Amino acid sequence: ILMVDEKGKNMKCLTFFLMLPETVKNRSKKSSKKGNSSTSSSSKLPPVCYEIITLKTKKKKKMAADIFPRKKPANTNTTAVQQYHQQNLNNNNTIPAPNWQGLYPTIRERNAVMFNNDLMADVHFVVGPPGGTQRLPGHKYVLAVGSSVFHAMFYGELAEDKDEIRIPDVEPAAFLAMLKYIYCDEIDLAADTVLATLYAAKKYIVPHLARACVNFLETSLSAKNACVLLSQSCLFEEPDLTQRCWEVIDAQAELALKSEGFCDIDFQTLESILRRETLNAKEIVVFEAALNWAEVECQRQELTATIENKRKVLGKALYLIRIPTMALDDFANGAAQSGILTLNETNDIFLWYTAAKKPELQFVSKPRKGLVPQRCHRFQSCAYRSNQWRYRGRCDSIQFAVDKRVFIAGFGLYGSSCGSAEYSAKIELKRQGVILGQNLSKYFSDGSSNTFPVWFEYPVQIEPDTFYTASVILDGNELSYFGQEGMTEVQCGKVTVQFQCSSDSTNGTGVQGGQIPELIFYA
Repeated sequence: ILMVDEKGKNMKCLTFFLMLPETVKNRSKKSSKKGNSSTSSSSKLPPVCYEIITLKTKKKKKMAADIFPRKKPANTNTTAVQQYHQQNLNNNNTIPAPNWQGLYPTIRERNAVMFNNDLMADVHFVVGPPGGTQRLPGHKYVLAVGSSVFHAMFYGELAEDKDEIRIPDVEPAAFLAMLKYIYCDEIDLAADTVLATLYAAKKYIVPHLARACVNFLETSLSAKNACVLLSQSCLFEEPDLTQRCWEVIDAQAELALKSEGFCDIDFQTLESILRRETLNAKEIVVFEAALNWAEVECQRQELTATIENKRKVLGKALYLIRIPTMALDDFANGAAQSGILTLNETNDIFLWYTAAKKPELQFVSKPRKGLVPQRCHRFQSCAYRSNQWRYRGRCDSIQFAVDKRVFIAGFGLYGSSCGSAEYSAKIELKRQGVILGQNLSKYFSDGSSNTFPVWFEYPVQIEPDTFYTASVILDGNELSYFGQEGMTEVQCGKVTVQFQCSSDSTNGTGVQGGQIPELIFYA
């Protein structure tokens, strides 16, 4: 057996020489008939016949990395990378470096260089309304990968080969935010452009960006913008955001109705708010908010803001205001003198308040249900002693956190243990030292161990998984009841509340005992 390749060299290929037994035997007999030859000649008989079998071993395919071993990357010039990245944030900047690809180690980073860059751009967008347009470059392949709408626009059956596309209904900043997500896989949202970005994401079917916009809106939701976001959430068909908006509007109705954003809503949203059964507001506040909206609506329709025009733009929505449920003083000093009601309507409503036989009204006369406050009681028992609980201008404080968004309406406090008494209470709610709500009010204690509510002027929105500080400074009878056997965690319906001691407490209140036995909230 010889180990050779096809060329006879000692390589990885093998060649086998096989001598057939019968051939060797016959060859030996012929040699013996010719005479006795030397032993050495008979022992070196070559094979007469042989078979050659060639076996080739499988060769391992070499990859590019084997052919061109990767060198250790040199230190990248970070300043240069940042410089080029900053350049493509500006409109129509090309990359001057001849080997800019070498500055970015990943395809994601190299793709991001093309964001808002004229280099290799094969389409341009003129974005924005007339007079406020911006020309932005694009790359069809990248856009088609990021959006099914762009794919149909550039590669679909009805694709049009246009070098310039006009988009008048999208703001340039919002379109850039969408392009940045498609090119760079980065979400860059701002409060003043998030709604426009959501519109762009919906229009071009970029669902992950749209979801990020909704999450941003939910986290930044407050009474100031809840009405506007309610209107937009209905337009964009985002039911989760709509539900969150209603939660804020219900709990902080008066703040929401007095906000500037309320005047920016459309008529359909106005009607839905005025119909709301769980609106937690005085009806005079609802009435005044509707008049403010009517005045702004007159301006939008280029009408003089007269009483007649206000009533005209309100239309049938005026009768959704539950004027007969107002306090008589509110009606007499407010709605009755506003001029928005006709003389017959004013007379009928006065009769509704005073007459035994009440007239029929076009206005809804049933009070709103509002919201029912929940109470989180953190003590298992209460007590009083001859030397406790005293108040000398010192602060009772406790920290708490919730697992769901709630709205703190006030605190439940203990009262006198020595008969009836009146207390003056300064309540305060803080987050990381910032005051979110405070109020100075009085409450009357009947001498029992019950808790007595003290309210904030408006409910305070509390976000989940963050500790807030509840504080009270009491002035009144020296001795009062106090709680004991406090719990660190309390389950109130679907809300879990955790408590911990506060460094602001200088009068002895803590988790185990003291004042502020209850948190009163809407959920």
